[in-house]
Amino acid sequence: MLNKEVHVRKPIKTNRTVVLAGIMLAMFMAAIEGTIVATAIPSIVGDLGGFSLFSWVFSSFLLAQAVTIPIYGKLADLYGRKPVFTFGVFIFLVGSVLCGFAKTMNMLILFRFVQGFGAGAVQPIATTIVGDIFSMSERARIQGYISSVWGVSSIIGPALGAFFVQYVQWSWIFWVNVPIGVFAVAGIWFFLGETVHKQEHKIDYIGSALIFISISSLMVVFIQAGTVWSWLSAPVLVLLGVFFAGVYMFILQEKREAEPIMPLEIWKDSLIVVSNLATLTTGVVLIGISSFLPSYIQGVMVKSPIIAGFVLAFMTMGWVVAATLAGKVMFKFGFRRIAIVGGIWILVGSIFFVTLSPEKGWLWAGVGSFLIGIGMGLTRTVFIVGIQNSVKWEMRGVATASNMFMNILGNTMGAAILGGILNNKLSNYLKEVHRDGLNVDVINVLLDPVKRGTLSHGVLDIMTTGLALSLKYVYWGLFISAVLSFILVIFYPAKAKNEA
Repeated sequence: MLNKEVHVRKPIKTNRTVVLAGIMLAMFMAAIEGTIVATAIPSIVGDLGGFSLFSWVFSSFLLAQAVTIPIYGKLADLYGRKPVFTFGVFIFLVGSVLCGFAKTMNMLILFRFVQGFGAGAVQPIATTIVGDIFSMSERARIQGYISSVWGVSSIIGPALGAFFVQYVQWSWIFWVNVPIGVFAVAGIWFFLGETVHKQEHKIDYIGSALIFISISSLMVVFIQAGTVWSWLSAPVLVLLGVFFAGVYMFILQEKREAEPIMPLEIWKDSLIVVSNLATLTTGVVLIGISSFLPSYIQGVMVKSPIIAGFVLAFMTMGWVVAATLAGKVMFKFGFRRIAIVGGIWILVGSIFFVTLSPEKGWLWAGVGSFLIGIGMGLTRTVFIVGIQNSVKWEMRGVATASNMFMNILGNTMGAAILGGILNNKLSNYLKEVHRDGLNVDVINVLLDPVKRGTLSHGVLDIMTTGLALSLKYVYWGLFISAVLSFILVIFYPAKAKNEA
């Protein structure tokens, strides 16, 4: 009998340089998405209308991302990083293409949900791959490189967004993701070698559904209560009941599930608990700046989208500088000290926004953004490096995803709460001035440079003043979140695992 020659396919040898390039492209795609959309959203609202729904453009994306991050993190541990990352990027790109074709605000919100469903895989899995192929000492340095991507995007994103809005079409702020995503997937798919232990697995779909139901219920309450519904109305009370019941059932589900979507044992580690809770509160601060500052710059200060984007860029610049510095000094001075210093900068930066006024000008907001960026760069670098080093490989994806989940949950809650505050305060202001025919959606006109010129001076003054006063309450919410963040980092463990 003839022996048949068996050809065994050699496993791919990881090319760390190319894989890192793919990771940086993926991070760039995620980073530029935030800066472009935030810069362009006033123009999008001016075109599509629906200012009262404007926070949903962010919230729907963040909700889908928050719900899917733990799922993707678990799937990445079970089946490998490459296939899960590729699937997520594909869905993200499909959603991006659809967003560009949206004709109404409701369509845009729906397509942003699709986009967010894929986005849940991008940043956490890319960050997990860094943890896989680089040692702990290298990771701190690589985090600095990755942070530089956010710096580049902070310059390119606003400029590109402003260019598309003013000279081409805002749809391109979404379509520009397609070539970036394709190259990112190629770099990781063809040049990352990984060995996955195949076995029968069970995905915790019940736990995932409970997360979705709970967060969705809470989000609707934050956005609608006080404006569409009163806080003691039946819909609000029912949704709050659904939220608390969902959280309780989720905890029970994770305790009895053989392979939970978010293992509760990782929450027994004080480092992970403090890092994740502080990530939640700083996530509120982050969305408070990126989502609402462009409306202040364009609607109240009457500056161009490029100026609004430039002010946002200050935050990312500070983030890059601080993250690079943190990677070099965190082992020398200790994780806790760096985290506390970061918390102080976030707190100081938030004071600039509480004291913001049109007279102080956009540079005042830029300085506040820069200081908050410094704080974010210091704290977030400490959090992610500390968390990844505190667990084994088979838990690293879930642990990393838990931190990303808390960040997105903070963003989601922040967009919902702060958006609700904005709508509520603006509605009350319009009632107080007794101007019939004016409602929150008149801001659509205020944010459109052409339509703005059709408003009478009286209406223009009323709307500008109302928007400024309402955003002031938003920034007070941001300040409170900064205070909570500082309190939390004080409790960061004095000695992180394997800390030099």
